[in-house]
Amino acid sequence: MCLLIVTELLYCEERRKRKERRSLKPPLILVTGATGYIASRLIPRLLETGYRVRCLARNPLRLKGRRWFHAVEVVQGDVTTPSTLRAAFVGVNTAYYLIHNMTFGHGYTSLELESAHAFTVAAEEAGVEHIIYLGGLADPEQHIAPHMRSRIETGRALREGNIPVTEFRAGVITGSGSISFEMIRFMTELFPIVPGPAWMKNKSQPIAIENVIDYLLAALTNPNGRGQVFEIGGPDLTTYGDLMLRYARIRGLKRRLFLFPGIPVWFMAFGVGLMTPVPYPIAYALIGGLSADSVVKHSEALQVFPEVQLTDFNTATRDALEKTHPDQIERVWDDGRQGAKSIKHEGCFIYHREIQMDAKSEQVFRALQQAIDQQTDFIRVKQTNEQIVVCMKEQVAGEKWIEWRVVNTENVTYLSQTVFFSPRGLPGFSYWYLLYPLHLFNFHLLLQGISNAANQLTTESRSP
Repeated sequence: MCLLIVTELLYCEERRKRKERRSLKPPLILVTGATGYIASRLIPRLLETGYRVRCLARNPLRLKGRRWFHAVEVVQGDVTTPSTLRAAFVGVNTAYYLIHNMTFGHGYTSLELESAHAFTVAAEEAGVEHIIYLGGLADPEQHIAPHMRSRIETGRALREGNIPVTEFRAGVITGSGSISFEMIRFMTELFPIVPGPAWMKNKSQPIAIENVIDYLLAALTNPNGRGQVFEIGGPDLTTYGDLMLRYARIRGLKRRLFLFPGIPVWFMAFGVGLMTPVPYPIAYALIGGLSADSVVKHSEALQVFPEVQLTDFNTATRDALEKTHPDQIERVWDDGRQGAKSIKHEGCFIYHREIQMDAKSEQVFRALQQAIDQQTDFIRVKQTNEQIVVCMKEQVAGEKWIEWRVVNTENVTYLSQTVFFSPRGLPGFSYWYLLYPLHLFNFHLLLQGISNAANQLTTESRSP
């Protein structure tokens, strides 16, 4: 009898605990640098794992086009303005510090330290339990560039508070959209003979973006890493120059390196800023950081986080190339602002334009379908109720896609047209740049033709 009573009590207690667990909300995670590359890959994984996510962004509209935008809470704030941080930390369990201030140019190093200090103070006041930071991989005992020194000093500033900080230090990150990978991609695609300074012979240990995210996620639940600094890298130990040659082999491009001693950093940064998606201030800081080896000297991360299975550079590069497609590219241009936009992003030249229509969305979509059917060089690859994506036939210079979206907002219909062109080698760059005015003219004619057809359908529908 007593045994039955004890069993019943244990059963009831277990039911109560299960009920409590169901009623508890999952932890709230704050992600800073939400418009940046690392955050854009981390946030979807956090959501898939079941966490609640709050994003901190200086300009929340820049997140509007992200697939996960409606699944997160967005708070407007800036770590350089401490008064904006208080609201961001309310109810937060763990905060990711994924911010750099290189875009500010001269003086960004002191700004980074001030921002890290303000962040730590605000986090402590709010009762945050854990901070996870992604910094740069370099030997702090050696002479290193200001950018790399700043990354290391930022981690130190975060650890000066009372909150446990897990810091990861990574070098070249291999993934579509990564600043370092896009530099490799665009420069290797463009130049048959790739010019570079002598320090292209310096050693690098690239890590796949998926592995970086694996580590950032593992730090959430693995208490052994709290309060520690981890150097992370992939299984390949090579040189910066060899990374470019390996990329070329994967792409089927014949490339050679030609090293010029004494090339000024500003000159290289100017070329990178002109030819790649990386702005000059960031290129200047990053190129300076390549003047020293960036390799893992302390491998504790492999023991503390054994669940992370490392991916080699070639595999990560092939994965990045597969993601060079309209379905995979982050829509950084969709920021709520009207007008034409021309950018270089994730291996593509992208031209986006949006116009307001007088017709209803159904008529615009019908006109769009008719226009596509009349084009013999279009291959329809995707269609939904408001989107059509086509690719162009026989693009020897690269791959080209055009995406149209018809959206009705507050009874106003908008038609957007986005052109994606992924160049293949020097012929691809020549095709895009030399014929750029003609491209713009053709894109305009195509969009205007759809608009005119939609207006015609509207007129016909109103006729008795």
